[in-house]
Amino acid sequence: MKPSIYVAKKVPGEVAEYLEAHCEVRYWNGNEAITKEQLIEEIGDAEGVLLSGTPVTSEVIAAAPRLRVISNNAVGYNNLRLEPIIARGILATHTPHVLDETVADLAFALILAAGRRVTELHAWVREGRWKKGQEEELYGLDIHHATLGIIGMGRIGEAIARRARFGFEMNVQYYNRNRKPDVEEKLGVTYVGLDELLATSDYVLLMLPLTPETRGMIGAREFGLMKQTAVFVNVARGPIVDESALYDALAQRTIYAAGLDVYAQEPIDPAHPLLTLPNVVTLPHIGSATSATRMEMASLAARNLVHALQGKSDIALIPELRNV
Repeated sequence: MKPSIYVAKKVPGEVAEYLEAHCEVRYWNGNEAITKEQLIEEIGDAEGVLLSGTPVTSEVIAAAPRLRVISNNAVGYNNLRLEPIIARGILATHTPHVLDETVADLAFALILAAGRRVTELHAWVREGRWKKGQEEELYGLDIHHATLGIIGMGRIGEAIARRARFGFEMNVQYYNRNRKPDVEEKLGVTYVGLDELLATSDYVLLMLPLTPETRGMIGAREFGLMKQTAVFVNVARGPIVDESALYDALAQRTIYAAGLDVYAQEPIDPAHPLLTLPNVVTLPHIGSATSATRMEMASLAARNLVHALQGKSDIALIPELRNV
């Protein structure tokens, strides 16, 4: 008998066919993303669930007495409450690696756009503010040969460092919980302390996961250490940054500009003060949003779910479950 699963997000047709070949499948058919409360009502007797971003709390776990596998269709998994998952012996997987290069592309797009004021000056052209004879009003910052500081040297950080070093001949330094001599040798990057990175980088890129230790890690003190000409880019998680402090740093020109793909609350409130500033490039959390990458992520999430239910070991367990 096929195991019963609940698919709590839209998936491509090919992925649905794969799931239906191995499982009895029920789907969320709402037009909006499923909420935690709706998931509690829907999950029923499912042995597995495939979702993306929806909080999985003790209440969700309690509502699913037969649940054995949670497949999170994302590389991040801060939506999963690990204590009840571990207590129940449930397997939880994610989709690392397949989006590394795509997210690195997006991070570099934000570096370029914020440094060269792409969206700000795009608006100037559209609004008729571009006049003959303008010079300094149009100036931006160089990216080539500048210093890039990466906070969090995981696989995506490495992909960004490779673009910076070999594409733009940037000086790259990084801060990470663990030093990585192999990456230093391979890419020619330098390990420095966090304060030194903040004080000496022209571009500061945040690539950390959201954990209790990293929540609120970048605030007024950290922005105060940065150069007045520094550009801050966040493609990691919004709650790592104190957004009020970021607003103050940008509005007061303590730092030069910012490029953001993530926010403390998503979608961000259109009335958020950050959206009033001309020196902020904002995107709607699209780091992995290309058709090819999202297809690959959905395929991996489906494979993780099916293989875990079949008792196979070739699944991408979230790190905290690997030694449980």
